[in-house]
Amino acid sequence: MVFFVILSIVLMTVDHRENHLEKVRAALSLVVYPLQLIVDIPRTPIQWASDSLIPRSELENELERLRTQELLLKAQLQKLISLESENRRLRQLSQAARRLSDEMMIAELMSVDLDPFSRQIVINKGISDEVYVGQPVLDADGVMGQVVHVSPFNSQVMLITDPSHAVPVQVNRNGLRTLAVGTGSTEELNIPYIPNNADIMVGDLLETSGLGGRFPTGYPVARITSIEIDLNEPYARVSARPAARMDRSREVLLVESADLRRQQVGDEGAPE
Repeated sequence: MVFFVILSIVLMTVDHRENHLEKVRAALSLVVYPLQLIVDIPRTPIQWASDSLIPRSELENELERLRTQELLLKAQLQKLISLESENRRLRQLSQAARRLSDEMMIAELMSVDLDPFSRQIVINKGISDEVYVGQPVLDADGVMGQVVHVSPFNSQVMLITDPSHAVPVQVNRNGLRTLAVGTGSTEELNIPYIPNNADIMVGDLLETSGLGGRFPTGYPVARITSIEIDLNEPYARVSARPAARMDRSREVLLVESADLRRQQVGDEGAPE
């Protein structure tokens, strides 16, 4: 026994100094490694399977839950986008109202007349809100039209693009007075009775002139888009694009015109 202990000590000492047993140790490790893998095989796949495999029903339930959650989130996102757009429009209307001295009332669009030969809308303000016939209607960018019929809780508005509507306007740049007549198109107004030699240019802003007593002075109506001159005709063919967003505005402004209200009261009180 003592002999084996002494021999072990001698071998360890020799290996420590000379590293003669390193190759033997490496060879033994190569032999032992496959045995370690074989011993570990029964445990590893079982553990992997238990950690990785989930029952099919649980996966289907989770997938359905995620789909439902995605649908709800998309619906909420659409509502947020709509609220953001509405908030932006209301801010624009509020800013437009603050820039003007006349009193304003906000109304919402209820319906659109589908008659191809007219351009009229219905708003959610009426007699109960002191809306009156002839009251000017704007959006954040310009004149949209005027009230033509009033009910207790809603009103009918004729847009300036209606073929039977005309607005007295003037060129903002030089004060030249004319009319802006509806064409039935939401993108175009006709500007008649402009002489061929009149001082008018593409890009000129047309605003309400105040003549006729319907619209107060200074509201944007349209901007000149084309001018065609025919020397055989006394007047030029002039077109303009409405400043208001005729087919996109959801909220409008009703202008409180004291002069027009007094005129309406006078007409109602006049003997027939």
